[in-house]
Amino acid sequence: MSTSEPLVRCEAVTHVYRDDTGAEVTALDGVDLTVHAGEAVALVGPSGAGKSTLLTLLAGLVRPTSGHVVVAGHDLGTLSERALLRVRATSLGVVLQSPGRNLLPYASARRNVAFAQRPARGSASGGTDEVDELLDAVGLLPRAGTAARHLSGGQQQRLALAVALAGNPPLLLADEPTSQLDRTTGETVLALMLQVRERRGTALVVVTHDAEVSRRLDVEHTILDGRLTTSARAGSGGAA
Repeated sequence: MSTSEPLVRCEAVTHVYRDDTGAEVTALDGVDLTVHAGEAVALVGPSGAGKSTLLTLLAGLVRPTSGHVVVAGHDLGTLSERALLRVRATSLGVVLQSPGRNLLPYASARRNVAFAQRPARGSASGGTDEVDELLDAVGLLPRAGTAARHLSGGQQQRLALAVALAGNPPLLLADEPTSQLDRTTGETVLALMLQVRERRGTALVVVTHDAEVSRRLDVEHTILDGRLTTSARAGSGGAA
C-alpha cells in the first residue's frame, strides 16, 4: 500500500441481509468512508443504524453485498478465506462489545496475548518481554497468570485491548469498548487506545454511543438508516 493512500477506503458499500422472517434488510446503503493512518474516528448513531455492521465489514468478518472495502491495500471482498485470515492477523485488531468474545477463557492473560502475537510474528510464540509490556500497559501484569474467565468485566475488556494490539496492527476496530464499564475503567480503556494511536500511529475506528468518547477522537461520522450522513470534525483531536 502506498503511504499516500488511505488505510481504509469504503466505496459505495451496501450490505443486505435477511431477517428472521426472510425479509431483506438493507443495513448499509452506499457508504463511502476513508480513514488515514493514525486517524481516530468515531462512528455514532442510533441502535440499528448500521454502525456495527460497518465495523464487521472493516474487520472482514462479513463481505459487502456490493461496493468495495479496502483495508491496508486489500479489497476484503475479493480475498480468499485464507488471505482474509492473514489480513485480519497482520493488519487488524478488533475489540468486540462483549470482551469474553475476544478471549480464550481458560488461558491465562499472558497466554491470551502471546497467542494473539503468533500470526503477526510468524513464530510459535510471542516475545515474553513484549507480552508483559502490553499487560503492564493495561494494568494487568499482576494478573498475568490468571485465566481470562476469572478476571472481572473491566479487566477482561483491558485484556481484550492488549490482545487486539498484540500484533501491532495499523488499524484498531472497537465496538462500544466502554459501554459495559464504569466511568473510571472506561476512561482507562479510552486513554490506552489514544496512547497507542500517539505512540504507534495506529488508526482507530470506534463505534460508540458515548458522546465523551466521540469528543476525544479526531473525526465523527454519523450513520442513520444505513447511510453515512455527516462527517464532522470532533472536539480536541484525541488528547488523552
